Parts: sequence; C-alpha cells; structure tokens
Amino acid sequence: MMEKRNGPWTIQSTQNKYKDEFLELCVDQVIKPNGEPGQYATVKLKSGVAILPIDEHGHVYLTKQFRYAIGKDSLEVISGGIEEEGEPLEAARREAREELGIQAKQWIEAGYFHLETSMIKGPVYLYMAKDLQFTDTSQDDTEDVKKVKMSLDEAVQLVMDSKITHGPSCVLLLKAQKMLK
Repeated sequence: MMEKRNGPWTIQSTQNKYKDEFLELCVDQVIKPNGEPGQYATVKLKSGVAILPIDEHGHVYLTKQFRYAIGKDSLEVISGGIEEEGEPLEAARREAREELGIQAKQWIEAGYFHLETSMIKGPVYLYMAKDLQFTDTSQDDTEDVKKVKMSLDEAVQLVMDSKITHGPSCVLLLKAQKMLK
C-alpha cells in the first residue's frame, strides 16, 4: 500500500483485524501529526437508521428489548442497519414495519449523526414517521421487541433522567422535540 494522507496523519499501512456483516476493525500504522510513528485503530459499523413514529395525538412508539452488550433491557426508538447498496429511507420503512408493525404515509428526515467520531465510522440516519398504520410485525427470531407508547415529553424526560441511554434514541428524541415545537 502506498502511503496516504488522512488530514494531518499519514497512513503507512492498514491491517484488517476482524470483519463480519455489522462491523470491521482495522489497525493503521501511522505517522502522527507530531511526526512520531504509531498505530490508530478504527471500527467501521454498518450504517444505520433510527425511526421515531408519532401518532396524531403526539404519542411516540418506542421499542423495549434486551441488549446483549449492556446485559439488560433498553428503551429505544426503532433502529436497524442499512443493507449494502440500500437507501436510508428504504431501511427506515423496513425496520418500522418489522420491529413494531408500523407503516407511515409521512416520513420526515431529521438529519444524521456519527455515534463516536474519534474511532468509529458508521452514520445513523434519523427519521420521524407520521400518519401511522399498524400491522403485524415480522421480527427476527433473535428479537423480542415490545412496543412502548408514551408522550414525546415523557420520552425526552427519560433521556434527561438517563433512563433512555441509546445514542440514536437520545439524539432523535431531542431533535424531534425541537423540530415539532
């Protein structure tokens, strides 16, 4: 590999340490901005979507499910990955239908964000869904997702009280409150 620049860093070589369908771990041999040699590890995550369904009465629909990494249930907006070559809105529609059986006539883009910018690459695209219709779910056999309905203000208070700690959920709920006022 030829050396390449990444801002003030020079990447001399890259070694892929691990890869599966959701993430890739790479370690770069670098010349740091101060001229010293070193290593820099990065994780590339599958790009994702986060969806906040909002009904005509201002209620939001969240998911509650066990999350292996934290070892407990987590209250979250609907979220999932974007398939290779897929579009974010297409993934948002699919995830809402699969996880909570929700279809929407109106989709509002709320931007995107990065989970953590120093070591992780994997944008999450944010959507609000309105004019809802409810149908059957089609959850994966590893999922046991429960639907939780509450007001947007209650959900935002749970973010402020650190009862909702899932990053995309926190960002989307706070953005939704601001955008809908």
